[in-house]
Amino acid sequence: MDSKNIQKNAMHKSAEFNFTPPPEAPVFEPTPEEFLDPLGYIAKIRPVAEKTGICKIKPPSRWQPPFSLDVDKLKFVPRIQKVNELEAITRLKLLFLEKILKFWDLQGSPLKIPMIENKTLDLYCLKFWVDEEGGFENCNNSKKWRKIATAMGYSQSTNTMVFLRSNYEKILLPYEIFENSKADIFKSVKKTELKAETKDEGDGKVLITEIPIESITSTMKIKHDFDVKDEKPHTSIKKTKTGSDIKLNIENIHSTPESEQVRRSRELRRLACYGPGPKMPGLNDEEFDITKSRKRPRYDLDPLAIYQCAICQKDHRDDLLLICNGCSDTYHTFCLKPPLSSVPDGDWRCPCCIAEEVHKPAEAFGFAQAEREYTLQQFGEMADKFKSDYFGMSGHLVPTTVAEKEFWRIISSVEEDVTVEYGADLHSMDHGSGFPTKSSLNLYPGDQEYVDSGWNLNNLPVLDGSVLKFINADISGMTVPWMYVGMCFSAFCWHNEDHWSYSINYLHWGEAKTWYGVPGSGAELLETAMKAAAPDLFKTQPDLLHQLVTIMNPNILMAAGVPIYRTDQNAGEFVVTFPRAYHAGFNQGYNFAEAVNFAPPDWLKIGRECITHYKNLKRFCVFSHDELICKMALEGDRLDLETALETQKELVRATEEEGSLRALIAKKGLKSVRRTAFELLGDDERLCEVCKTTCFLSSVACSNCKHMVCLQHADDLCQCALDKKTLNYRYDMDELHIMLQTIDFRVNSFDKWMTETKNILLPTAPDIGRLQKLKILIDEAEELKIPKCALLAQLREEYAKATHNVEPIIIELDDD
Repeated sequence: MDSKNIQKNAMHKSAEFNFTPPPEAPVFEPTPEEFLDPLGYIAKIRPVAEKTGICKIKPPSRWQPPFSLDVDKLKFVPRIQKVNELEAITRLKLLFLEKILKFWDLQGSPLKIPMIENKTLDLYCLKFWVDEEGGFENCNNSKKWRKIATAMGYSQSTNTMVFLRSNYEKILLPYEIFENSKADIFKSVKKTELKAETKDEGDGKVLITEIPIESITSTMKIKHDFDVKDEKPHTSIKKTKTGSDIKLNIENIHSTPESEQVRRSRELRRLACYGPGPKMPGLNDEEFDITKSRKRPRYDLDPLAIYQCAICQKDHRDDLLLICNGCSDTYHTFCLKPPLSSVPDGDWRCPCCIAEEVHKPAEAFGFAQAEREYTLQQFGEMADKFKSDYFGMSGHLVPTTVAEKEFWRIISSVEEDVTVEYGADLHSMDHGSGFPTKSSLNLYPGDQEYVDSGWNLNNLPVLDGSVLKFINADISGMTVPWMYVGMCFSAFCWHNEDHWSYSINYLHWGEAKTWYGVPGSGAELLETAMKAAAPDLFKTQPDLLHQLVTIMNPNILMAAGVPIYRTDQNAGEFVVTFPRAYHAGFNQGYNFAEAVNFAPPDWLKIGRECITHYKNLKRFCVFSHDELICKMALEGDRLDLETALETQKELVRATEEEGSLRALIAKKGLKSVRRTAFELLGDDERLCEVCKTTCFLSSVACSNCKHMVCLQHADDLCQCALDKKTLNYRYDMDELHIMLQTIDFRVNSFDKWMTETKNILLPTAPDIGRLQKLKILIDEAEELKIPKCALLAQLREEYAKATHNVEPIIIELDDD
C-alpha cells in the first residue's frame, strides 16, 4: 500500500473506531529439563518465535521465585501519561486543533468547536478530506460533500453536508487563506516604528534611555504649527478601541524631515507627552499598557499620535484601524487577508504576530514526572481505585478484552482526557531487584535456587553464551534490569531494543500486561506505515520512533501490511522479544514487571547491521560493536564454538573494512598516525562528528579544529590542511590479522574436537581403542577450555560408562 493510501486508511479508521485484536503470538511451555538452559531453550524456539517478533514462555509450575523487594521501602516518582496524546494521529489532531484555536483567539474571536451527531467536529479530518477533494473551491457540489461526510463517519443527510460546508467556510477557510497569503502579507507589511532603546537597571525595571532634546522640541514645534489643541477628540466606542482619534494634515507632516522621525517613533511621542515619570492619577494601567490590551490608550491627549496601516500605509478610516496587542502595529480590517467584517471584541494580533505564535515549533513530546512520590502500596491503592472507578466494578473482574478495546478507544479520541501514571524504568541498581540476589537480605534456604537460576534476569545477560558478558560496564536497562510498576492504561510505545538486541520481561505479580509485536522482518514496514499515516508528526521529529513516546492502533498498521501479533502476559510468565522486533503494549491494571536485554551469538550479525542503520540516522550507540568483537577475540578461550564462529565472521568483516579504509586514507597523503586507547576515553570523547557512532578501531582527528570522525567520514572532517590531521588507531593491521589468526585457530580446534567427539559417540563407532579415544578427547576439551555444553557432558557420560564396564573384565582376567 502506498503512503497516500495508508494515510487515507488511517483517517478512515480514526473516524469510526473499531478494534479487532491481532492474532495471538506463540506460547511455549518448557519441560523442567529444557528450562535448565535458558539461552539453549530460546535458541530452540527461535525459528518459530522470531517470525512473530514476540512470544510468551510459561515456566514449569514449580518454578516460583520469591519477590525480594521490601514493598515498604521502595519509593518512586512515576511518569504522567495523557493516554490519547500517545497515539500519533490523535496527537496530530490535537496539535492542529491547538493551532486553529490559537489562530482565532489571537484575533479576538475565541472559537468554540461545534458538535455534530453528538461528537465534536473533527476539524483535522475535515481539512484532510476537503484537501483530498481538491480544496474548498472544488467542493462545489453535494456529491463531494456527501463523500466527505461518509469518509468522516457522519450521516449523508443534507443537514450534515450543509453543516460541514458552513463550518469549513467559517472556521477553516479563513485559516487556510491566512496560511496561503501570509508570505505576501509579510512582504507588504512595513515596520514603521523605531523602538526606543532600553536598558535594564539590574532590578528588573526597564527605563527609557535618553532622547535628544532636539527631537522633543521639534515635536513640540510640530504641535504648535498644526494648532490642533482645540480639536475635540472623538467619543465613538469603536474608534476608541481601534484607532487614533486625532486627524492631522498628513501631507504637511510628510514634507518635514523631523516629523518623519517623530511619526516613526511611537515611544518618542509618548516620552514627549508624558515623560518617564509615574502614570497620571485617575487613569488605570490598562489604558496605557498596550501590551495588555488592544484598546487604544488615551492618545486624545496627544495630538501627534498618528496611526497608519502597516499594509496600505494610509491612516484613513481610523475607525477600522486595529492595534496589534503584540507589536502595537496597526492594520485596516479590510487590508487583512482574509479581511475582517467587523472589529473583534477581544484582544487582537496582527498577521505577523499570529504567524509567529501559531507556527512556533512544537515542543518534542515526552512524559512529565509526577509531583508525588509513591510507595508500592500507595501506588497500588491509587491504581486499583482508578480502575474500579473507571469501569464501575472491581478491577479484577474486568475482562482483558474489554480493557483492551477501551484502551484503543480512548487512545483514538480527541475528546477523551484520561491521565494515568507509570513507574517506568526504575533502576535495579538503585532500588534492588524483584529477583533474589546474593546481596538480598533474609534469604531462605530454598531461595538459593533462584539466586543462581539462569532465568533470574540479573544472571541472564551474563550467562555463558551471551555476548553481553564481554561488556565491562553495567549498562542500566540493558545488562542490568529495569523495573516497571503499572496501572490500568499505562502504556509502553512502539520501539525496538537498543542495538536490536533480544529482551526478556518477567511479570512478578499483578494484573496482566498486553503486548503487541512485529517481527524484525516487518520492522521497516512498520516504520514506513507510521510515517505515512502521520507524516506531519515525523516531519517535525524524524527520530520519533526512537523516543518511545508514540503508539498507533495495530489495525491501522495491519491494514498497511504490517504483521502484528498480541499476547497477554500474566503473573509468573516471561515475554521474549527478538532482534529488531518492534513491540508496544499497555497494562491491564496494577502490576510489577522486570526486564533486561541479552544477546546470544546469532545476534552479532544483526548487531552490526544495526550500527550501520544508526550511522545513517546519526543515532548514538550504547556501546561500540567493534570493541565488543575485539574483546571477544582476545578472550577466545572463553568462547563456545557457536560464539567463536560468529566472532570470527564479524572480525573478518571488520578487518577487511578497516584495511581498505586505512589504505584509502594513506593514499590521500595522511601520514601522521598515533596509537590511542579508545576504551579509556569517555563515549562523548570518541564520537564521530558526522554520524555519532562510537569510534574504537580508528578515527581521524584534526589538531586545529579539535574535531574527530570515523574513517568512513574522513572527507567530511574539515577543510584544514592535511598535516593538521592524524589517524588514531587502536590496533595496527598486523595486530588485527594476528587476532584473526588466533580466533581462526580456536574455531578450527573446536571444529576438529567437535567432529571427532560426534564420531566417537555414534553407535557405529568401533570399540577398539574407544576408551582411550574418549579420554584423549576429554583431555583436549580441558586444554582447549571448552565451555560446558551438551556435547561435553555426553562425552564425560560415555567415558564414565566405558570405564565402569571395563573394570569387571580386567578383574576377571586377573583371577584367571
